[in-house]
Amino acid sequence: MTVETSTDRQFDVVIIGAGAAGLMCAAVAGARGRRVLVLDSANKVGKKILMSGGGRCNFTNMHSTPDNFICSNPHFAKSALSRYTPWDFIALVEKHGVPYHEKKLGQLFCDHSSKDIVRLLLDECEAVGVKVLTQSPASNITLGSPHRLQTPKFSVSCESLVIASGGYSIPTLGSTGFGFDFARSLDIPVLPTRAGLVPFTLEPRQLKNFQDFAGVSVDTVTTAQGTAFRENILFTHKGLSGPAILQASSYWQLGEAIEIDLFPDLDLAEHIQQMQQQRPKLELKNLLGEQLTKRVAQRWCDLWLENKPLDQLTANDIQRITSACQPWTVWPAGTEGYRTAEVTLGGVDTNALSSKTMEARNHPGLYFIGEVVDVTGHLGGHNFQWAWASGHAAGEYA
Repeated sequence: MTVETSTDRQFDVVIIGAGAAGLMCAAVAGARGRRVLVLDSANKVGKKILMSGGGRCNFTNMHSTPDNFICSNPHFAKSALSRYTPWDFIALVEKHGVPYHEKKLGQLFCDHSSKDIVRLLLDECEAVGVKVLTQSPASNITLGSPHRLQTPKFSVSCESLVIASGGYSIPTLGSTGFGFDFARSLDIPVLPTRAGLVPFTLEPRQLKNFQDFAGVSVDTVTTAQGTAFRENILFTHKGLSGPAILQASSYWQLGEAIEIDLFPDLDLAEHIQQMQQQRPKLELKNLLGEQLTKRVAQRWCDLWLENKPLDQLTANDIQRITSACQPWTVWPAGTEGYRTAEVTLGGVDTNALSSKTMEARNHPGLYFIGEVVDVTGHLGGHNFQWAWASGHAAGEYA
């Protein structure tokens, strides 16, 4: 539900940001009988929801636990996540009759469209009298009793103010970093931010070896800073993407390498030695191609070892090709940045917030939820689960 004007000027709760966390918070607070206004500067609500999951919204993950989140305080997210679980949101999805399916690894997607999730949230808000205003950026915010702020059409006062404005990721959807700037203006610590769940770029000299593979996918175990992910990588025109790369990007720091095991189910050296006995005339490229695809296998032979029948490979040859595959060590030049990042790492310091209510410790009646907080989930529905859980936590108290 979106309304163009409102005669109300006083609310119990004002929420800045009509995304996943903000709308969840609004519905929960409204169900408590609170008068709630949601403000969003965009021309429609839930833009990131609408584009997520290829338009089908990976709305949660059945296996989501605190271990699936990155935070400077690894214990912070436990309270909210334990009080609003994936099964709670699944129950809401089923209540609204939204058909869904598990894609893999516990990832749940809408059968039809991400619009079903936005409609679900708006229906929940409408049922409890929440007012939602689009194209309504908040300005001139002053905290007090009550808090006060300005919209383009009128001024507002409220008891509770909730910041659910997201991060910097995908600025074309309207992301501005408003919440970070607002927190800093109040001397609330904001931890350094950077793009997360984002493709890597390669320097031109390295890229030229793989640029013609754009669209080719390979099963791997990809590791960054000791954290490993078993998923596909995808070669792109700019470098590397795919689920394993996106996951690794959240742990990677500029100037570091990532390690990509191209044969995650094998000890490659041992496998080659066995095949030397069983299939001695098989060419190396054909053996590697059983896992890597023929094109990638041929390129690996061109780059690190000429193609030979297995019975002609020396121990040194086997060592060289194994070293290029287990792992393939890659030094990314950088990432594609916020333009394509699914999330923003870092954000409002959780030490400044209550893990139970999401309220700022030094500013009564001020709450931060969702992506603006220094809690970042793994790929696969976990960030939506944090949005639901943190929004629900704040909604119970705001």
